[in-house]
Amino acid sequence: MFDKLLSWFSVDMGIDLGTCNTLVCVRGEGIVLDEPSVVAVKRGTNRVLNNGNAVGVSAKEMLGKTPGSITAIRPLKDGVISDFEITEAMLSYFIRKVSGKGRVIGPRVVIAVPSGITAVEKRAVLDSAERAGARRVYLVEEPMAAGIGAGMPIVEPTASMVVDIGGGTTEVAIMSLGDIATCESVRVAGDDLDEAIIHYMKKNYNLTVGEQTAERIKIEVGSASPMEQETTIDVRGRDNVNGLPRKTTVTSEEIRESLSEPIQAIIDVVTRTLERAEPELAADLVDNGITLAGGGALLRGIDVVISEATGLDVRIAEDPLTCVARGTSIYLDNLELWKATLESDMDD
Repeated sequence: MFDKLLSWFSVDMGIDLGTCNTLVCVRGEGIVLDEPSVVAVKRGTNRVLNNGNAVGVSAKEMLGKTPGSITAIRPLKDGVISDFEITEAMLSYFIRKVSGKGRVIGPRVVIAVPSGITAVEKRAVLDSAERAGARRVYLVEEPMAAGIGAGMPIVEPTASMVVDIGGGTTEVAIMSLGDIATCESVRVAGDDLDEAIIHYMKKNYNLTVGEQTAERIKIEVGSASPMEQETTIDVRGRDNVNGLPRKTTVTSEEIRESLSEPIQAIIDVVTRTLERAEPELAADLVDNGITLAGGGALLRGIDVVISEATGLDVRIAEDPLTCVARGTSIYLDNLELWKATLESDMDD
């Protein structure tokens, strides 16, 4: 009761703490923050730059372009914290930005985490959020948050299947009666698509390109199945032979070829999850199909190749990038109802 009373004086929030982007929802306001999970620090230290350009959008623009004294880093890898101190600093920045500097009472926070992370990795998320200023921290598994955020009937006695393709992990889950019946988490996702493009350009064109260039190529011409109208893109990078800047033209067919391996890994995890489903749940999915969420759902044709591999209808959720964040917000709105199903910093 006291905790509920305090919530009137704090800005409680739901956080999708992603490898690529962090989204924050506030009760009654929807998504109020969507920034890259990137922090700029002084090289050789964990000291965040003391200016407004140290976290988020401005820090991402520095990736691959920093001078010798600065490093722009992503403190989460494969959906989990790889640098505890930097994650804490990033969370603290985002919480302060949303709450406002004058708030004395810290917020209650619901954070979405990959379903396959270890107890140690969960503890790292809880500790980082607490030290960043949260009063109470609750963890929800990403597939559950994605399913609720996508408007799926996950509390009903019927199977709902979600494939959440994020930056660091792909979460595949079959849910029923408000819980996960079968799930699998694989650390192959959007970042691996970018890496595949970087590797392809190096191998086939002797051209080294950066992460941001690879991401731009993926967004502009990337696809998982043949496009109605194939296209080309100019790619700029560093020549591996003479070390000089160079430009070349690459076709969308080539980029699709470069992405085939990580896409097949995602398809494999979807089919494995289906094979492990109970017969009655599998039967439901013939009618209910599969819902795609996460940034990876925006890759052209990804729904087509998954549908061909499974024989099921595949739909892309409305605004797939924000499904998990919207799901955490719904959990926040119904915290008393869902509290028993969430892990929290009070469980120790």
